[in-house]
Amino acid sequence: MRIGVLCGGRSAEREVSLRSGEAVFQALKTAGYDDVVKIDVGYDLVEQLKDQRVELAFLALHGKYGEDGTIQGLLEMLDIPYTGSGVLASALAISKIATKKIFKMEGIPTPAFTVITKREVETQGLQTISARVINEVGIPAVVKANTQGSTIGITFVHEREKMAEALTSALTYDHDVLIEQFISGTEITASVLGNDDPVALPLIEITSVTGVYDYESKYTPGMSDHIIPPRIDLAIQEQIKKFAVKGFLALGCKGIGRVDFIVHNNQPYALEINTLPGMTATSLFPDAAKYAGIGFPELIDRLVKLAIEQ
Repeated sequence: MRIGVLCGGRSAEREVSLRSGEAVFQALKTAGYDDVVKIDVGYDLVEQLKDQRVELAFLALHGKYGEDGTIQGLLEMLDIPYTGSGVLASALAISKIATKKIFKMEGIPTPAFTVITKREVETQGLQTISARVINEVGIPAVVKANTQGSTIGITFVHEREKMAEALTSALTYDHDVLIEQFISGTEITASVLGNDDPVALPLIEITSVTGVYDYESKYTPGMSDHIIPPRIDLAIQEQIKKFAVKGFLALGCKGIGRVDFIVHNNQPYALEINTLPGMTATSLFPDAAKYAGIGFPELIDRLVKLAIEQ
């Protein structure tokens, strides 16, 4: 079977994706897959897939045009199996707004939130919208571009007069913006592996040098620490794992996923699901797998087999 590692792409997370793609490419070789090609996803993707005779796509893409269901739909049209979640689950999970609505419907605790659109700002005015979201969510708040990852398009608002600026920034990335109640606490991430009977891997507590787990902290060695096991009660850890698996299944995810939480006063709050989490040297999912006794090449091999199973 010829495996094509799809990476790069057109999203704001292109550089991270290229690093994930290289790591996956090398791991596949180590795992014994000799017929592997790496493809930088561009407008000529269909031609590349055909020219390279790809029989299975390993998705190392992040963000738009990779994690949002579009590439999944294209691959299904071409009858090429692929790793990770399908079209619908990918499209739902890339939307922070849709994900939180599903969390709420499924009884998974999540911070209070509201939503604004570019159209609303254009018709009602930025100051009116800013006042409305502050009234609904309060200060401090977190402003998030709806479909961005790697903390791109996110602003932590601690002063009322900064809300308009944060909304304007988020709207440069997306037409829809999520404004979420800011909850301080311990950042925990739960990696989920499997198809119809998924399991949560050991949880990771995240700390960063800056106090905020932003783009720089995520991808710069030494800027953050992954603490396994996290410094929270075992009962809370089990609760988080159950919520992570429940959310994974509720969205219809497959293969791989990572659910981010914040824990405040022993209460976990789910924030979002990543259907194609990073696979770089500093990424969380490989760390969780390693602690569970699953080396990186074995993890990549499992993801190939889960794709074939689907």
